[in-house]
Amino acid sequence: MDALKGFTLLLLCQSAGEALARLAHWPLPGPVLGLVLLGALLQWPAVRLPVEAAAQPLLGHLSLLFVPVGVGVIGHLGLVGQYCEQMLVALVLSTWVGLLVAAWVLRALLPRETAAPLAP
Repeated sequence: MDALKGFTLLLLCQSAGEALARLAHWPLPGPVLGLVLLGALLQWPAVRLPVEAAAQPLLGHLSLLFVPVGVGVIGHLGLVGQYCEQMLVALVLSTWVGLLVAAWVLRALLPRETAAPLAP
């Protein structure tokens, strides 16, 4: 029963994010806003436990969620070939930007160590 409550909460957060994005005319996707809302709601154990019960089966079958993407790539193989160079540049640049931002955030959040100089 907790899993059903968790799925309901996930869908409600996504729907609320979609409604918020459309009503406020924000350029963010609704599911992203729903994820932010869900992140805020996960502070309460009454929300966290059912969402965890719903997430475990989803994570167990995560590989199945990539099948539609793979079918889409195969279905549009002509476009992939046509824009291969641009897509490769975008993938490499976005990977490096993501790594740099993750390193910057990690550096900002880790406590500073004040190590004494080593004696010779």
